[in-house]
Amino acid sequence: MRRVLVVDDEENIRLVLRTLLKKHGYDVEVADGGEAALAALEAFDPDVILTDVRMPRMGGLDLLGALKAKQHPATVIVMSAYGNVDLAIEAMKAGAYDYVSKPFKPDEIVLALRKAEERETLRRENRALKEQIQKENQFESILAKSAEMVAIFKTVSKIADYKTTVLITGESGTGKELVARAIHTRSTRKTSPFVAINCGAIPENLLESELFGHKKGAFTDANADRRGLFEEATGGTLFLDEIGELPLSLQVKLLRVLQEEHIRRLGDTKDVKVDVRIIAATHRDLTADVKAGRFREDLFYRIHVLSIHIPPLRSRREDVSLLIDHFVTRNNARLGTSIRGVSTESRKLLLEYSWPGNVRELENTIERAMVLAEADVLQLADLPERIRDALDPVQVHLASGELSVKKTTAAIEQILIRRALVKTKGNRTRAADLLEISHRALLYKIKDYKITDL
Repeated sequence: MRRVLVVDDEENIRLVLRTLLKKHGYDVEVADGGEAALAALEAFDPDVILTDVRMPRMGGLDLLGALKAKQHPATVIVMSAYGNVDLAIEAMKAGAYDYVSKPFKPDEIVLALRKAEERETLRRENRALKEQIQKENQFESILAKSAEMVAIFKTVSKIADYKTTVLITGESGTGKELVARAIHTRSTRKTSPFVAINCGAIPENLLESELFGHKKGAFTDANADRRGLFEEATGGTLFLDEIGELPLSLQVKLLRVLQEEHIRRLGDTKDVKVDVRIIAATHRDLTADVKAGRFREDLFYRIHVLSIHIPPLRSRREDVSLLIDHFVTRNNARLGTSIRGVSTESRKLLLEYSWPGNVRELENTIERAMVLAEADVLQLADLPERIRDALDPVQVHLASGELSVKKTTAAIEQILIRRALVKTKGNRTRAADLLEISHRALLYKIKDYKITDL
């Protein structure tokens, strides 16, 4: 960090700082205002920008905003004359690293630059460490380090080159398609197409044509011959997502294709040979569907040759922190934001949340927080209310599904007593007043609920 751009509308300040910093080995350029500083960025590319906070036309705050919009990585130190300290603090809230008051001593400027160098060195080491951690825990496009996911990665590597049908199960949002793509990418079929279809997203009357294709005139609006997805995926992999939604009539035809490796387009009289590796996925319990007659038993056993179950995110919490950092980095590049990370309190809350929507919900939550964030570190206020409420014990109990009025009343009563005792620092008389019950009743309930840890 040896390149410093000095921005000040006073010529004598620019001259003094240029002389001082060059004496200490810095490569220095100067600009007489914010516009000139922005014009110098491309040619000089400073590591540090030392700028006055109050200047005509474009001041330090405006310059900070422009740098953020350009995603320029320079560390900004603002200088402020007496009376402009509030502006300097506002600049630090907007992303400046430090400020120096005018008039300043030479040692103050040099010290501020050295602190900035140490901070940037730590940031670079931290970034390198995160990149190394991500590299070590990345399997194709999947990021995870939990024992359950590592076991899945090993399974994928073992089965990738076999044409055997694979069934991937797991809740919505766990990444079933990512696992299917990893199987394809690790196989010798990786140079051929990977074709995905959601069996529940296409109307039944169109799904057969989508899968097997049709001949011209096979039905109304069939104005030309059309290849189906089986033909499109020949030589590669066909991913049948949510196969549990497949109508029974098509289950029969799919079974025939799996057994004979031939398809017949709608309206055609000839079969077409296909060479396709089938990977299916579902969030449903297909065993229960078979018993209920909603899914063919013979097809179930045909697709259930190799199975992979992806556990929900709540049961592999060591992956959450890894994914948070990954989504912050990826969204900074995609959205043009400059979020540095997540506050300790926010990360703790994200780690403790149950994530019913799994990885997809976590990804959307981080993106939302980054778009709405006021600072460059995600705070509790940036997170959705449903996540902030998740730590509220009353909300947790109500969300548990418990329907007993007696048990729910007792649980909430215990929570309120604890809160009152915390608020009154253990004063039971004042706590009873807050709870609007008698002191005697409170003592009885404390004993009954065995509240001894306050």
